Amino acid sequence: MSEARQFKDHHREARLFFARAILAGLVIVALTALLVVRYYSLQVTHHEDYVTQSDRNRVHVLPIPPTRGLIYDRNGELLAENRASYTLSIVQERVDDLGLTLAVLGELVDISPNDIEKFNDQLRQRRRPFDAVPLRYNLTEEEIAGLAVNEFRLDGVEVHAQLVRHYTHGELFAHTIGYVGRINERELASFNEEQYQAYAGTHSIGKNGLERSYESDLLGEVGYQNVETNARGRVLRVLESGDPKPGKDLVLHLDTNLQRKAFEALEGHRGAVVAIDVKTGGVLAAVSAPSFDANLFVTGISFKDYRELNQSRDLPLFNRFLQGQYPPGSTVKPVIAMAGLHYDIVTPEYSVYDPGFYRLPNSSRLYRDWKRRGHGTKVDLKQAIAESCDTYFYDLGHNMGIDKMHAFGYQFGMGERTGVDVPNERRGIWPSRDWKRGARGQPWYPGDSLNVAIGQGDVLATPMQLGVMVATLASRGEHYKPHMVASVGGEPVAPELINQVQVEGAHWDSILEAMKEVVHGTRGTARRIGQGAEYQMAGKTGTAQVVAIAQGEEYDSEALSERNRDHALFVGFAPFDDPRIAVAVLVENAESGSGAAAPVARKVFDAWLVGEDNAQQGSD
Repeated sequence: MSEARQFKDHHREARLFFARAILAGLVIVALTALLVVRYYSLQVTHHEDYVTQSDRNRVHVLPIPPTRGLIYDRNGELLAENRASYTLSIVQERVDDLGLTLAVLGELVDISPNDIEKFNDQLRQRRRPFDAVPLRYNLTEEEIAGLAVNEFRLDGVEVHAQLVRHYTHGELFAHTIGYVGRINERELASFNEEQYQAYAGTHSIGKNGLERSYESDLLGEVGYQNVETNARGRVLRVLESGDPKPGKDLVLHLDTNLQRKAFEALEGHRGAVVAIDVKTGGVLAAVSAPSFDANLFVTGISFKDYRELNQSRDLPLFNRFLQGQYPPGSTVKPVIAMAGLHYDIVTPEYSVYDPGFYRLPNSSRLYRDWKRRGHGTKVDLKQAIAESCDTYFYDLGHNMGIDKMHAFGYQFGMGERTGVDVPNERRGIWPSRDWKRGARGQPWYPGDSLNVAIGQGDVLATPMQLGVMVATLASRGEHYKPHMVASVGGEPVAPELINQVQVEGAHWDSILEAMKEVVHGTRGTARRIGQGAEYQMAGKTGTAQVVAIAQGEEYDSEALSERNRDHALFVGFAPFDDPRIAVAVLVENAESGSGAAAPVARKVFDAWLVGEDNAQQGSD
């Protein structure tokens, strides 16, 4: 006991205990103070901030996409509508394991690699948090039921009923109305903030045709919903909402029956037809054949379908009436003849001798007429147009020169875009000295003028340009800008007169009478389509070379492949006394304007002027 008492210092232990108690008390006080300060910070100082953050987690703003405007033809027939479709979407922010979710979905619905790729593309694009990204459109009832049963396994997965664009006539209007498609990354990157807001909740945009030209009118204005959600992201209630404003409806000049007749009249050939209202410039029909089903593009075309369309030799995706640039051939001769009269180069009585060729002074080269032995002596203006005498126009082109031909043809819209309200129009070529110097680096040669006078050489025109040209002839100089839309949201689109070609009235009479002779004359090149008609027409045939024929050689279609044979063309209007419709027809590699293109125009005239029940078949 005495030794233990020696090693124990009660006084020291008491002091140590007291010090430790003091230290523990200080720690407790400090922690308590820290807790009070933090509590004060949360509940008093930053109360408003945290309330706001809490609301952000609890309340979300959901955009409500507007209903896209509808498109009707001139008779009120619906051409582009919106159909209900169930869409499978994923909100990435509410998914813990996206790969696992996709794997589960793959067991329940049919999801292609193409769907996954497009879904991932949209995930990488700029978007708002908690935006639903579509994965699959057009779910079946069985797929919807399967998803509903497995809802507990699919946090962040949503099935919505959406309106999806549908084109009621498939391929018939694919190149005019165009189509909508998913907004891609490039388009999204080009949006300004206002556009970004306008497309909230919308996944498609006009890609081509009128859908693209009138995108701002068709789109409408987005609405919104402020919704309260639970911790799993499920919507509990709607706190506030604003209704979307639907897009404006379009009514077109296009006539479905005329469009169908024009399409069928091509009978499977590659080609184009344009029909224009002479008095307003309204486009009544615009066909490019072959075509494609625009519905394939609405929710994303498959690689297989796109490859088939893109690799087809017949180019169904190519808009021939607006982007196809073809030698117009003899269809420009009425304009060249009108220029000759206007500039006093020729008179209606002026005539030439046609032995079957033309030779420039001091030149040995022969410019051959399409008729091997020529059209004989005293070929005047009427005969030259009616029989399409090349030699007459070689002579006229040489005497007039390119400067006057270029200036006069320009007034009819040659070499310039027509300005029609469909995008991606090409301008063609109506050559001049300056054009050749810039494009070819060469001066203008006298032989070039001869080629221009018969619509060959460097001359190129789209079928839409030829339609405008013949409509301007039919209206005696009123050059209207062609347009397909007649009204937007009930507001009519006024005709736009580009210019009035100033030519003496007697000159119009001479040219138009000669064009009537083409159809109704005994030797007119399109006389077969005039047989049995209940009205009178005027027109001009054309046959345009696709490959050059060497000097001294003759055209031999049997020696050429089908795609190297001549194009067939026809331009015309009817009725002759009071023109209401002007038509331009192109049939690729069909060789004869009178045999292949003119009958197509006759069927279009019949469909418009006589009516479907009484329509007569054009003779070939």
